[in-house]
Amino acid sequence: MKTPAETYRDGDLTLSRWHPGDRELLTAAVEGSLAHLGAWLIWAAGGYTDDDSSEFLRLTANRWESGEAYEYALRVDGSVAGGIGVMRRDGGVEIGYWLALGFTGRGLMTRAVTLLTAEAFRLGAGYVEIKHDELNVRSGAVPARLGFTKVREEPAEKPLAPSCTGTNHVWRLVRKPCPAPAAP
Repeated sequence: MKTPAETYRDGDLTLSRWHPGDRELLTAAVEGSLAHLGAWLIWAAGGYTDDDSSEFLRLTANRWESGEAYEYALRVDGSVAGGIGVMRRDGGVEIGYWLALGFTGRGLMTRAVTLLTAEAFRLGAGYVEIKHDELNVRSGAVPARLGFTKVREEPAEKPLAPSCTGTNHVWRLVRKPCPAPAAP
C-alpha cells in the first residue's frame, strides 16, 4: 500500500494525521472517556496523562515515517472524537479505532472506516481486517455493517483490558478484482 493522504473529510467528519500539537486535545478526549475506553483498551485502563499522549504522538510520527502505520485523529467540528489507524500487514492492512464517550452511536466510526477502507484499496491493499474482543459488540458492528466477513477467532495480545476475554473476532473485506476489459 502506498502512503495515504494526511487528511480526509466527509461532511462534519475529518480524519487528520496526529501531530505533537494535538497532545492536550488527545489527553482530554481520552481522560473524559476512561471508563468507556479502559474496559476494552489496555492503554486506557490505568488512566491517561499528557506524558502518555506525548509518547503516543512520538510513536505515531515514527510509524508514519517508517510506513508501518498511518494514524489519524477523528475530529467532528474541530473536537477530537476518537482515533483510527491503518496498520500495514502482509498483502493488506488492519484498521483499529476508538471513539470518545459522547461521540458513539452517531455512525462516525462507520463513516471513518468507510473512508479508510476505500483509500486502502485505492492505494493497493489486497484486504482490510478489523479485530475486536468477542464481547465488544459495538466495535464489531462496524465491520458487520460495512460488509466485512468474520473470518476467524484468534487469541488477543496480552496484557488484556478488564472487559476483554482474550479472544478476538477478525473481520475481513477483500478488494474486488478489476473487471476484465471487454473484448473488441
